Amino acid sequence: MKLEVLADAERLADFAARRIASILRATDGEAAVALAGGSTPRKTYERLATMDIPWQRIALFLGDERFVPLTDPASNFRMVVESLGAGDRDRIQLHAVQTDLTPEAAAAGYEAMLADFAGRSKLFDLVILGLGADGHTASLFPGSAVLDETARLVRPTENGRITLTYAALNSSRHTIFLVSGTEKRAALRRLLTQDTSIPAGRIQGDITIFADAAAA
Repeated sequence: MKLEVLADAERLADFAARRIASILRATDGEAAVALAGGSTPRKTYERLATMDIPWQRIALFLGDERFVPLTDPASNFRMVVESLGAGDRDRIQLHAVQTDLTPEAAAAGYEAMLADFAGRSKLFDLVILGLGADGHTASLFPGSAVLDETARLVRPTENGRITLTYAALNSSRHTIFLVSGTEKRAALRRLLTQDTSIPAGRIQGDITIFADAAAA
């Protein structure tokens, strides 16, 4: 696990975008990437939108999604399209969660979308994650029954979301956490020690954490 501390959220976005772009350019053939939602990644995605990246061969998935319409301000899909796709959905291959279905049907449908990559040694080439003040990541929250899922790649959660499970998130060649803000400081300390009592502490693999000074 590697920690990169940047002065502020703007520099975090710059450095993280450069690292992500480097990974994506180095992939061979079709690549699969899981994206973090929420507010922290937005600046990083906006930087990526200006870079020369072969989006046409990169399949983008959401690490988690809320059960709201895709046009709702709380939708992770909407946030990614606005920031990374610059409003042009044809520019990127972003797989949406069908939130007009039942949670179970939406989770099963999203897992089926991952089937083309499930036979590879690693499901994802890159997973981008955030970190909550309570130590959650994606929609893997403390105390959730989904934390114990070992077979399925996608599950609905108790709080009305769907999330990739550890079976999916831990099958990645590279993992990047984006962490910003003083409220994340305690959770970041626990993540750095791989404290498995918080959900983020159970993420495994080649992990780099980009954190601003406020969080670090």
